[in-house]
Amino acid sequence: MDHAAPRQTEPPRDHDGRPGRRRVLATLGALPAGAALTAAGSAHAAPTDRGKGKGKGGRFRLGVENLLQPRRLRTLRGARVGLITNPTGTDRELRSTIDLLVEAQEEGGFTMAALFGPEHGVRGAEPAGGAVGDYTDEKTGLPVRSLYGATQKPTPEMLADLDVLVFDIQDIGTRFYTYIWTLYYAMEAAAENGKRFVVLDRPNPLGTDIEGFVLEPELSSFVGLREIPQTHGLTVGELALLFNGEFLDGAVTLEVVEMSGYDPEDPAAADLPWVLPSPNIPTADTAVVYAGTGLIEALNISEGRGTTTPFLWFGAPFITEDHIEAIIADLREAELPGVLFRPMFATPTTSKHAGAFSGGVQLHVTDADAYEPVRTGIHVIAALLRNVEEVDWREGEDCRTDADICWIDRLSGTRRTRQMLEAGDDPESIVAAWRREARRFEATTRRYRRY
Repeated sequence: MDHAAPRQTEPPRDHDGRPGRRRVLATLGALPAGAALTAAGSAHAAPTDRGKGKGKGGRFRLGVENLLQPRRLRTLRGARVGLITNPTGTDRELRSTIDLLVEAQEEGGFTMAALFGPEHGVRGAEPAGGAVGDYTDEKTGLPVRSLYGATQKPTPEMLADLDVLVFDIQDIGTRFYTYIWTLYYAMEAAAENGKRFVVLDRPNPLGTDIEGFVLEPELSSFVGLREIPQTHGLTVGELALLFNGEFLDGAVTLEVVEMSGYDPEDPAAADLPWVLPSPNIPTADTAVVYAGTGLIEALNISEGRGTTTPFLWFGAPFITEDHIEAIIADLREAELPGVLFRPMFATPTTSKHAGAFSGGVQLHVTDADAYEPVRTGIHVIAALLRNVEEVDWREGEDCRTDADICWIDRLSGTRRTRQMLEAGDDPESIVAAWRREARRFEATTRRYRRY
């Protein structure tokens, strides 16, 4: 394998002892969604040095761009390749990894044999939770295999005529975002079927920040298969190394093609345009808040799906102006860093409360470097439960006992979150409860960090 030796140095820290925080609203792009890089233009497969991104150690390159260097491209020589990707798999000039690898076949001496799609599909058109079927890709003629729906783990039949699986998908640093579990299952299948596995690394929008409880094994699901915190603080390449080392007994023949010039404490320095990784993460600021406000999915409250501000707004038809005033008062009293709250009314077009005029609150992140998404999300849920009598877990009567497994348990990784919220505990006591677990996980990650 051709990745660097593990780094043993401890990540930079703030004065309070937590990992250094370098989160910026345009975390993966100072440019707005859909904007072109000023350096765009070249159409050949090999990357150029014209992108503006500069991180620690010099000019920034993505993993896919480093793979396409002649020396690294030799890693695919003679192989039949299956690519796991979606629209976020691009270089800095927004050229698709699919197209780049198809164009590089002759130079690299390999054959593109199949594409694999996670939730939302290879082309990203499917809604959250929508089944993705197998089909033939119109542009390349390659077979597309679905890894979301009936099959989440590549089958032996899918892998039979492949030698290597390549993974290139943008993660957003949150345990319940399903792409990392597509990664896990694909790695497991590669080990079981004797296939090599290559991860093309990408930035983590949340930098190295770690928040939330470590998943309890009995709550394992596709929104959290293994024991990691709600935000893990790793790139997908580093996470793959951790999966292999901690959970798969080193069984995967794994290669991580690292980024160049990447500063994990300042992901925005990569200066990438934002490509939405899923339909309800349309902007970089949505990715910043999702790790916390995604918990609202567990309530009978809209988390903003079907509005122009998913995960930046929450509301319901039964939330009145008085409720909004009380909720905002609670949130302001908590003195949460880097965020302001304002009343906002909306009518979701899909999902919960579709078509119903709803009162609610919008989050405005004013300092993403200071913002703590999971801590903020816990305070939001506590304020809703405290001030609005109609607020309930989305399962209603099916979520009443410790024996029940509710969506909030799956998302937060533990029943403790639900139990403490129902008991009326101060949200800060929940935050304090997870910090020891987060410190232990951080210590575990050090051997797998590459930047």
